[in-house]
Amino acid sequence: MSGFQLHREVLYGSAEPEVPQECKGTVPKIVFPTGIDRRGDIGAQDRFDVYYGMADSRIGVARLDLADFLPTGGVAAQPKGKV
Repeated sequence: MSGFQLHREVLYGSAEPEVPQECKGTVPKIVFPTGIDRRGDIGAQDRFDVYYGMADSRIGVARLDLADFLPTGGVAAQPKGKV
C-alpha cells in the first residue's frame, strides 16, 4: 500500500469475552457488533437489541436499556450483564 499509512486507535475496550460461545470458535475470544434493533415494537422505545458475532462461529444478542439520564462527559456505567 504505497502512500498509505494505517492508523488504529482504540477508543473503548470492553470486558474480555467470557461465555464459552465467545471463547471457542474459528477466531477465539473475538466479539464484534453486527446490528442493532430498536424495540419500539414491544413498546420499549429506550430498549435496543445489539446483535454481535461470537468467535466467528455464532451470533449473539445483548440488550441495551438507555437510562433516563445520561452522564455528562460521555462516560456511562458498565452494563450489568448479557441477556
